[in-house]
Amino acid sequence: MKKFINGKMINLAEPRLGSKVIFKTDDFFASANRIINPDPPIFKEGVFDKHGKWMDGWETRRRRRKGFDYLIIKLGRPGKIFNVDIDTSHFNGNQPTYASLEACHSNKKLNVKTRWIKILNKKKLKPNKNHNFKIKNKSIFTHIKLNIFPDGGVARLRVYGEVEIKKINFGNKLINLTSVLNGASIIGCNNEHFGKAENILAPGKGKNMGDGWETRRSRGKNFDWLIIKLGRTGIINKIEIDTHHFKGNYPDRCSVQATYIPKKISNYIIVKKSNRWRSLLNKAQLNANKKHSFKNKIMKKNKINYIRINIYPDGGISRIRTFGKVIK
Repeated sequence: MKKFINGKMINLAEPRLGSKVIFKTDDFFASANRIINPDPPIFKEGVFDKHGKWMDGWETRRRRRKGFDYLIIKLGRPGKIFNVDIDTSHFNGNQPTYASLEACHSNKKLNVKTRWIKILNKKKLKPNKNHNFKIKNKSIFTHIKLNIFPDGGVARLRVYGEVEIKKINFGNKLINLTSVLNGASIIGCNNEHFGKAENILAPGKGKNMGDGWETRRSRGKNFDWLIIKLGRTGIINKIEIDTHHFKGNYPDRCSVQATYIPKKISNYIIVKKSNRWRSLLNKAQLNANKKHSFKNKIMKKNKINYIRINIYPDGGISRIRTFGKVIK
C-alpha cells in the first residue's frame, strides 16, 4: 500500500540538524534534553533514579507556587513550521494540564527583550497521547518556546516544517543534493515499518540500524521505494547508497530514477507518475554494511530535482547521497 508523506514536513527540532535545548525552568525528574530525542519514547518498568521514577522525556517537579514551566529550543536550521506534535506518551497522571508554543527569529543571544510570537494558544493535554496541532503562522523561526501549565512531563516535542533555503552561490562546488541540511525532503514511500524514510537524508553516518530507512519483509514479487525532492536542483555526478549497520537485512539490489519538474504539483501526482521517470542508475547489486559509490553515466547532463530509489525486494538503507553541482 502506498504511503504519502508531505514533502515539506521534516522535524526541525532534530538534534541531527543541530537543534538543542538552551534553557529550561526545571527538569528535576527527567532531563529536558530528552524531549528532542528522535527515537520513540520508551517506558522502563520499575526503574528509578535518585529523583524518582525514570521517565523518557522532560519532567518538572510539582509546582507549589504560581507560574508555569517552560523550555527553549534553538533550532539547528531556521525554518517555517507547519505542524507540531506534543507527545505525552507514558505520562499518565503527571502530564501538564495545558501547553502553548511561542517562537522567535533571532541571530543574537536571547534576553528579556526578545520578542516572542505565540504560534499555538493554550491547548488541553491528555495522558499518554500524541497531540498534533497545525501552525498557521508561516514566518521563519530560529527558536521555539514550549510552555506547560502548571508543571509535569512531556515525552517529545516534534516541530514539523521546512528548512529555510538561503540563496547561495555554490559555483562549481559539489554538494550533497539529498542532504536534509541542504533542504532535501521525502515526498512519499510505500513502507517504513522499521525505520523512518526521513533518516536516509540525515547528515553523517547512521548511529545504528534504527537510524536508517527499513521496510518490512515483503514476501512477494513486489519491491519497495521512496521519493526524494532534492534540496537544490542540480546535475548529479555521483550516487552513494550506504547500507551501514544493515548486515542481514540489506536490499539485494537497488535502482534510481530521476526527473526534473519545473513547476509545483501535488505529491500525489508526483508519486503516481514516478514509475515512468528516466533511469539514473540501473539495477545494481548491494552488499552488507557498505558504502556503494556509483558514477552517473546515464543522465550526466540532465537537470534533476527529484529522485526515486527502488530497493529489491525489501530491506534497509542507512543513507543515500547524491553529489552534484547546483544549477538554476
